[in-house]
Amino acid sequence: MKRPLLFKTLTIGLLMLLLLIPIAMISESIDERKYYSQSVVEDIARSDSYSQVITGPVLVVPYSKVVRTVSYNKKNKKVIEESTVNGKLKFLPELFILNGDLKTELRNRGIYSARLYHSNNTISGEFSIPKDFGVVDDLQDYNFSLPYLAMGIKDIRGIDNALIMNVNDKSLPMEPGSKLNVLESGVHVGLVGLDFNDVTHLSFSLNLNLRGTEAFSIVPIGKETRVNLTSDWPHPKFIGNFLPADSTINEKGFSANWQTSFFATNMQEIFMQCANKNECLEFSEKQFGVNFIDPVDQYVKSDRAIKYAILFIGLTFACFFLFEIMKRLQVHAVQYTLVGLALAFFYLLLLSLSEHIGFNQAYIISASACVTLIGVYVCFVLRSVLRGLGFTLGLSLLYGLLFGLLSAEDYALLMGSVLLFSILAAVMILTRNVDWYAIGVKSTSGE
Repeated sequence: MKRPLLFKTLTIGLLMLLLLIPIAMISESIDERKYYSQSVVEDIARSDSYSQVITGPVLVVPYSKVVRTVSYNKKNKKVIEESTVNGKLKFLPELFILNGDLKTELRNRGIYSARLYHSNNTISGEFSIPKDFGVVDDLQDYNFSLPYLAMGIKDIRGIDNALIMNVNDKSLPMEPGSKLNVLESGVHVGLVGLDFNDVTHLSFSLNLNLRGTEAFSIVPIGKETRVNLTSDWPHPKFIGNFLPADSTINEKGFSANWQTSFFATNMQEIFMQCANKNECLEFSEKQFGVNFIDPVDQYVKSDRAIKYAILFIGLTFACFFLFEIMKRLQVHAVQYTLVGLALAFFYLLLLSLSEHIGFNQAYIISASACVTLIGVYVCFVLRSVLRGLGFTLGLSLLYGLLFGLLSAEDYALLMGSVLLFSILAAVMILTRNVDWYAIGVKSTSGE
């Protein structure tokens, strides 16, 4: 007696499974377009400048040292051989301060875009220099060369100004190359005109205008490091090993402050271990900063939206099914399929339009087109304009709730959970008095 009802339910379930095919194809298109977008960002960075990391400055003192080796010849006489070894003494700053103001811009290539930034940085600090550069034993065997300050800048193509380092009130032009393996690319300045026999304190300052893509980071190289960053970007993602001590974020941008010490970073030991290596992962990971990638771009939103596709289709089919069994209407499987395809095509329209006119406008146009098409069609399927308008109103409400859910950054999961629970509660309340066995009997007797 219940076979007609069971057969209808199985047919609807099979149609939903079949509609997963176009949904999966659209989801694959979203991933593909997102990959293309990321490729454009990398291509723009390749032709302009990559994400930036600032390290230093570090005081470097090159030296040569006479090393004496004692050996004995065949006649058992002592022979002293002398050789010269070269090395570098390295000192980290006692204090490192960076104040940066970052302005963002969109660089377009075709329909894709990348977010670049221009940072205006004021860098200052001081070194404490021990007597004889800390050499206690065999000082007479050392020959010190001209000390210099080395500074790491990940992509020097992004430097927008002539770099003049002010050291103890002397203005010294900087030159390309860090001359220190651990810093990789960067700049340096020879400390000409300073008598290190008398100098025990070295203060420095520098204005650095720097371009970059996506991220801006600082390595906390100072015994005490203070960093203040401000920007017009309202969606910062703070990255690295250290979060800001305090931050302010609003629709006009953000402001963030970091403060670290050697006790927190262990930078002195890590730097000395890595100083003579071409690459040192532990040192490069000791950084913090901000990422400027849009946390909820059109591809992320489209991907989120399509995750609710099967829910939309299921709710629509459930409404048809309830009308069919409670109002004694006949809705053909072809009509279920056409409405399901219209719901699936919403996501394809959303993806294609959002690349040209922005996500919000694309959502409004796509949802309006989908709701209008289904609303007109449902008026004929349900054989009532009033029923069709009610169905259209409910579908519009669902799309409105979905838009709010997609726009949320931190509350998307919470909103989605509440929405699903509310829908389930509504269905249970509306069908609480339905006698499903009686419906099966009516379906059989009506044949």
